[in-house]
Amino acid sequence: MNWNIWIRQAHRWLSIAFILIVVAIFGALGLGREPAEWVYFLPLFPLALMTATGLYMFALPYAARRRSEPVD
Repeated sequence: MNWNIWIRQAHRWLSIAFILIVVAIFGALGLGREPAEWVYFLPLFPLALMTATGLYMFALPYAARRRSEPVD
């Protein structure tokens, strides 16, 4: 398996974790429970990793195009 597949799979699982954390926070707020302060920082870790993997996947086509261009 190459790195691209691993990074895409990690990005998908991180997005699922991010959504579940955000839904849990909103669910707790909807039930009238005020979560502890640190709970609001939980989504930041998967969000930071998703930013890194997303930027990598965004740059892939440009890097591939550049590698495939003939050298004059």
